[in-house]
Amino acid sequence: MNLNRRILSCIILLFLLALICIIGVLEKEKLPVSGRAVKKDAGKKIALTFDDGPHPFYTQQLLKGLKERDVKVTFFITGKNVEAYPEIVREIHADGHLIGNHTYNHTQLSSRNQESFKQEIIKTNEAIRKVTGEDTIYVRPPYGSWNKEFEKELNMFPVLWTIDPLDWCSSDVSCIVKNVCARADENDIILMHDQYKTTVTAALKIVDRLTEKGFEFVTVDELMFD
Repeated sequence: MNLNRRILSCIILLFLLALICIIGVLEKEKLPVSGRAVKKDAGKKIALTFDDGPHPFYTQQLLKGLKERDVKVTFFITGKNVEAYPEIVREIHADGHLIGNHTYNHTQLSSRNQESFKQEIIKTNEAIRKVTGEDTIYVRPPYGSWNKEFEKELNMFPVLWTIDPLDWCSSDVSCIVKNVCARADENDIILMHDQYKTTVTAALKIVDRLTEKGFEFVTVDELMFD
């Protein structure tokens, strides 16, 4: 009798355990899918880029604001400014921003200056390497003029842009911010210039607003190769 009771007790216990498991599975199915949101989706990637620098004052203001926001951007710098302000270039590099080539004298490529244009890129690469200890493979040709043959000859990737707010000819911060934020979309590349106080103010406001909208700021290499 005792044996029969033990067997019956085991059967009842197993039945209860099975019932608990079934109920648990059913309840899990009813739960909202928000349980999967523990892994936060990556934001829409967008790149902020700055040409012509570094500037002896405004670039450092920009770097401070970017560091406070933990945002990385891309600087396309001229060779003459690398040599004039090497300490700022080192700061850009130390902060983890991507550095690209913007020729030595901000020269526009034409049919008559192909060789000298190429030499400006080489000279700027050497200046950047001397200051940072690293090579750069990204180039922003001034005014967007480029020769695809240089990509193989120089082993460099040209980086143009999709949004140009013309910040260099505007002193209206709100206009620059509105121009960019109204047009911003995933994988856009924003062109700005760290030579102006209004640009620095506008750029940081753009970062704040687009971050609130779910954008993630990345360097251009992440857009090109990810």
